[in-house]
Amino acid sequence: MPPKKDAKGGKGGAKAKPGKAAPIAAKSGGSGGKNKKKKWSKTKTKEKANNLVLFDKATYERLTNEVPSYRLITPSVLSERLRINGSLARRALKDLEHKNLIKPILKNAKLQIYTRASAGVAPVAAST
Repeated sequence: MPPKKDAKGGKGGAKAKPGKAAPIAAKSGGSGGKNKKKKWSKTKTKEKANNLVLFDKATYERLTNEVPSYRLITPSVLSERLRINGSLARRALKDLEHKNLIKPILKNAKLQIYTRASAGVAPVAAST
């Protein structure tokens, strides 16, 4: 059999398959000489928090005076309000619990929730 001729009548070259349509070039954002280049949207970047890694005197005084009066105390709350590192907040919570200034509501590896220690109620003792 002789080779098939193109629809335009030319010889050989790239031929379209009978079941598929030829791809159409996109008008906007395509790679053409006169087309404008696609503009990518600018993503907003979050500003890096400059939290303390060690307590200074003023922050430690705020921790011992203000934090025991909070109703909900978590490492995240301490980190946001006192501008301290998360690991420092976890250690501070252990210290406040040891001094019986706060009492635990929920303690596990992933989440620590504390509340203020009421004057009339004894803090929850950890079972050994």
